[in-house]
Amino acid sequence: MKNKAFRIYKFGGASVKSALGVENLAEIVRRESGKLIVVVSAMGKTTNALERILSDFLDGRKDKYLEGFEQCKEFHISIVKGLFDTNTEAPLEALRNIFEQMDNFLNKPIAQGYNFAYDQFVSYGEILSSTIVSIYLNATGIGNKWIDIRQCLISDRNYREGNIDLALSEKLCREVFSHNSQSLFVTQGFIAGTLDGTTTTLGREGSDYTAALLANLVMAESVTIWKDVDGVLSADPRIFPNPVKLDEVSFKEAIELAYSGAQVMHPKTIKPLENKKIALYVKSFLHPDTSGTLIYQTNKRIAYPPILIQKTNQILISLTPFDFSFVIEDCLIKIFTVLYKHRVKANLVQSSAISFSICVDDEQHFLPGAIDELKLSFSVRYNKNLELLTVRHYTQEAIAENTSGRSILLQQLTRNTARFVMK
Repeated sequence: MKNKAFRIYKFGGASVKSALGVENLAEIVRRESGKLIVVVSAMGKTTNALERILSDFLDGRKDKYLEGFEQCKEFHISIVKGLFDTNTEAPLEALRNIFEQMDNFLNKPIAQGYNFAYDQFVSYGEILSSTIVSIYLNATGIGNKWIDIRQCLISDRNYREGNIDLALSEKLCREVFSHNSQSLFVTQGFIAGTLDGTTTTLGREGSDYTAALLANLVMAESVTIWKDVDGVLSADPRIFPNPVKLDEVSFKEAIELAYSGAQVMHPKTIKPLENKKIALYVKSFLHPDTSGTLIYQTNKRIAYPPILIQKTNQILISLTPFDFSFVIEDCLIKIFTVLYKHRVKANLVQSSAISFSICVDDEQHFLPGAIDELKLSFSVRYNKNLELLTVRHYTQEAIAENTSGRSILLQQLTRNTARFVMK
């Protein structure tokens, strides 16, 4: 019989960016009476900070990375001091042990390349945050067990986007979570591990995916993603005026939104939940009693408003065969083989008889190698500093309102979706 005892709560970086945020997390968790797994992201903008420290370290900018590392330490220590009035010895000792591991990493040469180094170092953000949260919950009477997710979610060595061994991970997760008398667990999002204990990560913003995987593997009742908004909105309120909350979203629509770049969830999040019909709630950690958004399996027609999704820092690449021959199947195979090899994801593609255009994220580590290889077979032109606007369930009014005065380089319209690459 299906065991749906567990609920999964995922708290993102914005929800634990301060001592007040961690206290708020504790109050939300305290109200949960059933079995619960709490998945925690790195605190605030820690992932960005660790990425900068790593880049400075690899580029030999010692003063810069040491300064960044000190700021990282001070940030986490300040949160601990804000949480524990006097009895800070145990949490600070736990942090010192983690900082020592990070310092050891920054004092040895890295031979395995950037992606390997990224996973070993940037993953400490989640180790730090989950450690602080677990210690604080225990100190305030909310008994819990800290779990190193790297010993439960086992991946391959595809650094920065590890592929999970689902069968092995399910066995390990059942042993750790389901066959345990403890009812509350605190663990990390975003990270996993190989069989030999090497750390991997699951892709940027991958903590949502961690929560969904755990829900699938332990047959959870539901997943709740706690955010700084009231649920899934029709647009990012920081960019577009007057967005509305969506009370319910089908899994199918959620996949479309995530694929188009909606920040509310990681693109891989939905499938593990859809496969086992596990409901996903998106709720506000600032207003936990409000209903939020329910994302679930349904065949009913839901009337959606126009939904706007903006992706910035885009580059539009145009490819033409050197001999101006037609872009046919062998050209397409060659193009997508190069993209796959260099781990470049196409956000939008368009083909004509003699040219092929791709809109992708302007990413500094993977994209340059892909462009160099494409130049061996094609004439390559590109435009940078672009924006990709997706309008789901578009109206002409919504399109006009959001593209007026912009230079449109490429557009695509289907029955439910309009997409524009714009300056």
